[in-house]
Amino acid sequence: MHDERGLVERAKSGDTQALARLYEENFDRVYRYIALRVGNAADAEDLTAKVFIKMLESIASFKWRGVPFSAWLFRIAHNLAVDHLRQKAKKGHLVLDESMAVSEIDPAAVAEIRLSIEQLNIALEQLTQNQKEVMALRFGAGLSTAEAAKVLGKREGAVKALQHSALMALRKRLSSWRNDE
Repeated sequence: MHDERGLVERAKSGDTQALARLYEENFDRVYRYIALRVGNAADAEDLTAKVFIKMLESIASFKWRGVPFSAWLFRIAHNLAVDHLRQKAKKGHLVLDESMAVSEIDPAAVAEIRLSIEQLNIALEQLTQNQKEVMALRFGAGLSTAEAAKVLGKREGAVKALQHSALMALRKRLSSWRNDE
């Protein structure tokens, strides 16, 4: 964290190499988190870009409050994802999927993969908001339990409990679909 603090301080003073390093160190995790939350690669790319634009615009006002810099980035990502999902719900949407394009991949295999992904997305949607958030941070962004707890402002035990209950709910739902087949 000490190295991160120095890096952030350099970035706050306009050091472009420090800004680039913060971007490189956090981009993949932020993208995966947003992609899991919004369920669309194109939207995730746009929102991830917005996270880092907001980082550039606001880093001068960043203050250390005992949590990692990444927690601040994930809070920005969370807010943008929530706003995006609210707007999407108001407008309605048409999903265009690259797998619908003509390809040499076996159509049956593509259909089976899409069905599995669709089932997982349906099962994820049935989780509580807190469970979805923990799953996105832990498995989408790859954060540790401690890091996820800091992002969410919860105790590690609460994050572990939410993760456990989410995994059990997913396991139950997905196994019931397999038994129905």
